[in-house]
Amino acid sequence: MLRQNYNNDGGECVAAFKVIYLRAVKIILLGTGTSQGVPVIGCDCPVCTSTDPLDNRLRSAALVTDGHTNVLIDAGPDFRQQMLRYRVKHLDAILLTHEHNDHVIGLDDIRPFNHRSGEAMAVYTLPRVAGEVRRRFEYVFTEYIPGLPRIELVPIDKDTRLQFGNIAIQSLEVMHGRLPILGFRIGDLAYLTDVKTISDAEMKKLEGVKYLVVASLHRMAHPTHMNLEESLAFVQKLGPERAWLMHVSHQMGLAAEVNPKLPSNVRLAYDGQEIEW
Repeated sequence: MLRQNYNNDGGECVAAFKVIYLRAVKIILLGTGTSQGVPVIGCDCPVCTSTDPLDNRLRSAALVTDGHTNVLIDAGPDFRQQMLRYRVKHLDAILLTHEHNDHVIGLDDIRPFNHRSGEAMAVYTLPRVAGEVRRRFEYVFTEYIPGLPRIELVPIDKDTRLQFGNIAIQSLEVMHGRLPILGFRIGDLAYLTDVKTISDAEMKKLEGVKYLVVASLHRMAHPTHMNLEESLAFVQKLGPERAWLMHVSHQMGLAAEVNPKLPSNVRLAYDGQEIEW
C-alpha cells in the first residue's frame, strides 16, 4: 500500500511515498471439542480410543494473529495446555463469547502474560459475562496481591467493532439456546461457537463471508447447539467458500468416516488447524 504525505496547508506533496506492508491474518483453532473434550473421561467408544490426531479435541478456543498481534477467543480449561502447545508468548487481548466454564475457566492462567507485559490483560465481553467473571474470580478483583492474575474487563455488545493492530473484528449475536452470546467476524472469516440459531438481522453482518467456522455438536437434536443437519443447512444458507465444523463431540463419529460424507467445501475442523486470508 502507498501512503502520500501532504503539507498541513494542503500544498504540494512532500516526502513522496512510504510503503506499508500489511500482514496476513490467520486463525489457529486451538481446540475444536465440546465442554468435555475428546476423548471423554472413561469412554471407550471408537472416537475416544482413536489414534488419529484428528479425533482428539481440546475445548474450543481460537487464536487470531497477524504474526505480531495476538487475540484469543475464549479461555477454557485447556488454556494453559493450548498456550504451551502452540508456543504463544504474548496476548494482546482476550474475547469471551459467553460465560460457560469451558470458555472462561482458564483465565487464572493468564498470569505469565501479565508478568511478561507488566499490564493487566484486557478481556472483552458482554456485561453479563463480565459479571460472571467477577463472581468466579472474585479474588482477582477484591485486592491485588503479587502473583495473582490481573484482568481489565472491557464491556462490548453485539454491535461492537474492535481493531487490534491489523486485526479488525466485528461482534454479532447468536443464540445458544435461549442465551444470547457473541460470535465474531474477522474480515472474510466468521467464528461462531455454541450457536443454535441466529436472527435475520445478525445474519446481515455475515454477508460476504468467505470462510466459516461454526459449531456442530453431533447428529442428534439438541436444545442449545446446532446438530450436523442444522449446521450444514446454515452453511448452505450463508454460502461461504469453505466451512469447518467445530465444538464437535465424540458422538459425531470418526473424522475419517465423517469427512468423506460432507459437502466438498465442508470439513470437520481439527486442533491446530490454521486458516489464513
